[in-house]
Amino acid sequence: MLNDIFNVLLPQTVLGIFIIILLMCSIIFSPRAYKYARFISILGISASITALSTVQTEPQYYTLNRAFMSDSYTLLFDFIILSCGFLIAIISKNLCRSIKKNAFTYQAILLSAIFGAINIVSANDFITLFVSIEIMSFATYFLIAAAKGYHSKEASFKYLITSAISSGFFLFGVSYLYGITGFLNFSDIYEMTAGNDVPLMYSISAIMIVLGLISKLAVFPFANWILDVYKGCETSVLAFLSTIPKLAIFGIVCRLIVFPLSSSFELTFALAILSLVTALWANTYAIRENNVKVILACSASANASYALLAASLVSVYNLSTVIFYLICYVFMNIGAFTFLNMYGDKNSMNIEAFQGIFHKNHGLVGAYTVCILALAGIPVTSGFIAKIYLFTAIASSGLIFTPFLLILLILTVVALYYYLKILLPMFDEYDKNTDVISLVPNFSQKFVLVTSVFVIMIIGIFPEKLIELCRFIAYNI
Repeated sequence: MLNDIFNVLLPQTVLGIFIIILLMCSIIFSPRAYKYARFISILGISASITALSTVQTEPQYYTLNRAFMSDSYTLLFDFIILSCGFLIAIISKNLCRSIKKNAFTYQAILLSAIFGAINIVSANDFITLFVSIEIMSFATYFLIAAAKGYHSKEASFKYLITSAISSGFFLFGVSYLYGITGFLNFSDIYEMTAGNDVPLMYSISAIMIVLGLISKLAVFPFANWILDVYKGCETSVLAFLSTIPKLAIFGIVCRLIVFPLSSSFELTFALAILSLVTALWANTYAIRENNVKVILACSASANASYALLAASLVSVYNLSTVIFYLICYVFMNIGAFTFLNMYGDKNSMNIEAFQGIFHKNHGLVGAYTVCILALAGIPVTSGFIAKIYLFTAIASSGLIFTPFLLILLILTVVALYYYLKILLPMFDEYDKNTDVISLVPNFSQKFVLVTSVFVIMIIGIFPEKLIELCRFIAYNI
């Protein structure tokens, strides 16, 4: 048991210990000690990142009757998830201040969501996967509802309903797959189906399983929830929602497509069509929106659809592009939502409310501009390299997918319009009779924004080493 913990489960164990510590603190300490909640959470995530050094990656290591596994693929995803959690915990200062008596509980829930996310990536059977998804999902319901007010509670309820429906799809697919193969373990299913003729029900079950998973990515037909949830969510929670669940779900979807569900050719075409429909919906909806949070919600859905299309066209090269794209994408989003966190959730998030804000906040708006232009895929940023790399992978997947690529390229140009719609009003001359907010960020917010911009620019200028790492990880999945 100790070998299993140190070789695979030590990061999860560390997070579990700190979750218990935070829950105990919520009982023992008064609301006036809320400031310590964030520091305990940051310390727990840092300790978990350090514990990754004990995880065995070569050869692959299985534990708990092969329910969990570790390799270089899971290690990379765990590191990125924990790094995102570290930055998100740092910018949660304002939220903890507004919910003083629940600050320790909030941080415990945040660590629980991260705990579920890294378990998702490490799962090697469907029971473990489902339990891990539910841990992350239940924590997410409470994170969304953490902010005071009606809108956050409404957003949490809508997310709950969507997740319940998607869990039904997932469990139906798993039950059919178990009926066909007699196994729930990924390795056993792959050994049984690889190279053999499979019945149509296998493909139907594969599609249902993946449909249940990609609801967290806001991919059609489970896409509408993202609009209301993003509008009603506190910005530090949005930084979580736009990064960690997406990393966890993409991490496991890619593994499923490569191994236990790889014999379903119908799954590839189903995901390709759903990705295209989602991209069309998200980009066209964003054009007529004026709320910055809703536009970024559409952006999150569109970017997820691009990566999902590349992931569905199974190959080592495509998988490496997806991993690279996700690493670039999460830092763009954390940077963007950190700026909105500085701006404050109580202020209007309509585009007009940001007019002229650059003239009083040069550096901060400049950093935010880098994050938005990276999401748009403008050269010199990591977003440009990520999109070029991703679209090249799709182009090399065969002539049959060329129409998909052409449509995505057109939609990428369309997306440039609504990204600029966010930015241009900030640089306009403002009416002197109108108050323009002068942002006063704390050190934590500045640190996260500067870190995000630094990573975006470094990857944009020197992407070679990270691309090599992603190819190595994809090759050794």
